[in-house]
Amino acid sequence: MLSNGSSKKLGLASRGLASSVVSVFLFTIGGLAQVSSLQAPPATTNAQAGSGRAQPEPINFDDHEGWTQIFDGKTLNGWDGSPDVWHVEDGAIVGESSAEHPSGTTNIIWRGGEPANFRLRLEMKLEGADANGGVQYRSRMAPPKSRPIPADATPEVKQRMEQAQTLVQKRAKWNMAGYQMDFDFGNRYTGQLYEQSTPRGIIAWRGQVVATEPGKKPTLLSALGSSDDLKAFIKPGEWNQVEIIADGNSLVHIINGHVMSVLIDTDPQFSAAKGLIALEIEGGGTLKISHRNIWLKPLP
Repeated sequence: MLSNGSSKKLGLASRGLASSVVSVFLFTIGGLAQVSSLQAPPATTNAQAGSGRAQPEPINFDDHEGWTQIFDGKTLNGWDGSPDVWHVEDGAIVGESSAEHPSGTTNIIWRGGEPANFRLRLEMKLEGADANGGVQYRSRMAPPKSRPIPADATPEVKQRMEQAQTLVQKRAKWNMAGYQMDFDFGNRYTGQLYEQSTPRGIIAWRGQVVATEPGKKPTLLSALGSSDDLKAFIKPGEWNQVEIIADGNSLVHIINGHVMSVLIDTDPQFSAAKGLIALEIEGGGTLKISHRNIWLKPLP
């Protein structure tokens, strides 16, 4: 039985979820119409503008009014990561890894605060067939977890897993858990919402609007388009414009002007209202991940 107080709380939570869902759908549906093409909308007459029929301004990724630049383009001031992985090169924060000097899975963390509601913009470029990275946000520091080596593992697999565990422990001070906008060179996962170091893993795949509630599996609310259609907007080996919007329980991932995934997260066991921002690197072989023009705008 629920007490009257519990019933009221559930009612409020339900209304909050409904409000979030409505808000994100209005954003997503309207946003898709807006961002599905980077071309400027048709010209609007003064009469149309006065009647509430004006088109929105076209996408302007370089509009920084009200934004704060959190990477100065020259130094790693304000950022915290392993110096043998991360450096500044040509105005970008660059992480590199190779067979001789593997990075393992690690992050460089912005130490300027733990934003709650915000828009985050940056450009990303991945080089190397196995390059895998992403942007952590509303995240937290977390101790690394060891993976047991299977008893029937081949010598090669065992050696690889032992090396990975050694790297994990070496870079333990930069290990994180929380929301991640995923980005990989093969673009199998790019744009999805993945939760690092938690049991939830991938929550919203590319092309999905997903909602979570306490005690339930994530629920698909809507499709933004097919994963392959959205993949076509991502540029392998080139600079990509990335935007993350975190507003209340609504989390939106945008790449090159196209909404890739949306999550309305109302599961209190896992949802985070604020947290750290970081850039991730992982993957085998020789790879390089670059990040530039990193801007943050707080939301009310």
